[in-house]
Amino acid sequence: MFDVDHEHWMRIALDEAMRGAEEGEVPVGAVVVFEGRVLGRGHNRTVATHDATAHAEVLAIGAAGEALGDWRLAGADLYATLEPCAMCAGAIQLSRLRRVIFGPRDPKFGGCGSVVDVLQQPRLNHQVEILEGVLADESRFVLRRFFQELRKQGREAAVVDPFPDDGDA
Repeated sequence: MFDVDHEHWMRIALDEAMRGAEEGEVPVGAVVVFEGRVLGRGHNRTVATHDATAHAEVLAIGAAGEALGDWRLAGADLYATLEPCAMCAGAIQLSRLRRVIFGPRDPKFGGCGSVVDVLQQPRLNHQVEILEGVLADESRFVLRRFFQELRKQGREAAVVDPFPDDGDA
């Protein structure tokens, strides 16, 4: 189905998502990979930091830039457990990442084709290759389980479930 390496890196992103879930964050994880090594990793931290921009992808990109000593991440790939939103897709595009690989599409906020397509906008000076669906079922399961738990606690209004019509896991 997918290259083994894609699944390997996505499993690391899933580990990040699980860390986020343990912290009460929407479980999305991301890693930036360059030349066979992880340069940056992140999971959502919006609740802990009170910062709407503290998405997994943005944090992973920031860590990768710090590791390389450059904001330009040309040749690097970003793995995310959910389709990046428009804000994250903008950061991906601006950092000159080569490719974004993600699990399921996000029908409410997706910035890589589901709602808008920031990465393939022909008027921009850089386009990013997109590969979707890597470990999508696993990523979707983690998200569904998280939102099921929120509903049990009566906290469903706290965050937006990207898969409300998909039924329970």
